[in-house]
Amino acid sequence: MQENSPFRIDQPTLIELVKEKKIEKLRKHGGVDGVASGLGTDTQVGVSGSAEDIERRREAFGSNTYKKPPTKGFFHFVVEAFKDLTIMILLGCAALSLGFGIKEHGLKDGWYDGGSIFVAVFLVIAVSAVSNYRQDRQFDKLSKVSNNIQVDVVRGGRRQQISIFDIVVGDIVCLKIGDQVPADGLFIDGHSLQIDESSMTGESDHVEVNGNQNPFLLSGTKVADGYARMLVTSVGMNTTWGQMMCQISRDTNDETPLQARLNKLTSSIGKVGLAVAFLVLVVLLVRYFTGHTTDENGNREFNGSKTKSDDIINAVVGIVAAAVTIVVVAIPEGLPLDVTLTLAYSMQRMMADQAMVRKLSACETMGSATTICTDKTGTLTLNRMKVTKFWLGQESMEEGASSISPFVVDLIHQGVALNTTGSVYRASPGTEYEFSGSPTEKAILSWAVVELKMDMEKTKKCYAVLQVEAFKILRKKEVVF
Repeated sequence: MQENSPFRIDQPTLIELVKEKKIEKLRKHGGVDGVASGLGTDTQVGVSGSAEDIERRREAFGSNTYKKPPTKGFFHFVVEAFKDLTIMILLGCAALSLGFGIKEHGLKDGWYDGGSIFVAVFLVIAVSAVSNYRQDRQFDKLSKVSNNIQVDVVRGGRRQQISIFDIVVGDIVCLKIGDQVPADGLFIDGHSLQIDESSMTGESDHVEVNGNQNPFLLSGTKVADGYARMLVTSVGMNTTWGQMMCQISRDTNDETPLQARLNKLTSSIGKVGLAVAFLVLVVLLVRYFTGHTTDENGNREFNGSKTKSDDIINAVVGIVAAAVTIVVVAIPEGLPLDVTLTLAYSMQRMMADQAMVRKLSACETMGSATTICTDKTGTLTLNRMKVTKFWLGQESMEEGASSISPFVVDLIHQGVALNTTGSVYRASPGTEYEFSGSPTEKAILSWAVVELKMDMEKTKKCYAVLQVEAFKILRKKEVVF
């Protein structure tokens, strides 16, 4: 326990509670309510939500962020470009061409071929390094956007959405089907909560989480069924997921399928070019030393011991230079570079259209798409729903609540208030209502509160929910007992 800490429970104790999953240890601290009290949290109202309280919790328990691997500098991508087999072959060819050219034609005129290859290789390395460097920076920006998801928390008695990075220890987080658990925590209340822990344990079977036997929730796992409220006990690097993430470094330089195929093609062409160059080298050397080659005047170039050693060296250098030229011409180094530049350009164009591109292969996929099938709800609309018609039995109730029996209205209030994980908040009598939950829940709550004058808090206090069978697509309904 840290000195002068306003909390009665320290971070190591909180980590052990969830990591070891021992219910006995939790009971020694007074259960979930005891831990919440030690963290200064009301399980119904949540934390106060004031800036001072949030900052105090961040200083004591940390923020919900993870350490990133060191950012790769520009020099790293230059070195990576040099490691390419094709580049190494071209550099070797450039060195040989430069040496042979100077030997054969002198320094003044002999450096042209080798120097040109060196310049071309330098341009390829520079463009590749710059492209990969910019791509890496772009992926960093995209990851910040994609990881910044919104979660529902209860602060000051009000359910609201905040960034996952703003969660602090002591927060009350509302979970529903499909959500990812944003931090380590303890189960407060809920029904039929099934958690997929395959990302942590590798087991595909869902784990049931409840308040009696297993109230422990791990960051990074997903809600497979049910809903619940959880008390956050650890965030960021103090969570089990954070400890795993610090040992993992993401490599964003994966080749796209097209790049991999082109690199394979380039490698195959290079091997064929090397084989042809070697064959040409052997044939020309054999023809030269067997006296089958002649000069411009028709005289044999090699006459045994009569031929000067300088002439032999110059002839061999010319033959080797011809073979090197074949290798240089055969390797299409510019083709993969063109593809990389094209994909990078496509990614920038998609970003300009507010399309978040995580991988360059997505540009290839979209470039090959001819028909896009999409569900318009929540995709091409505002994702807002509204109750427009209401039937009571076989009769359409277009006149509103005034024509409905008070007994029926009371039953509707019960059905709406008890069959929802959403909430209704109103700061003061003169302000507008704030509805939270899924689009369907918000639409039904808005209709019941505004049209049928439902008091959700009053209705919930009048009844005790004993059991909930959460909504499932096979059952197509939700049942409350």
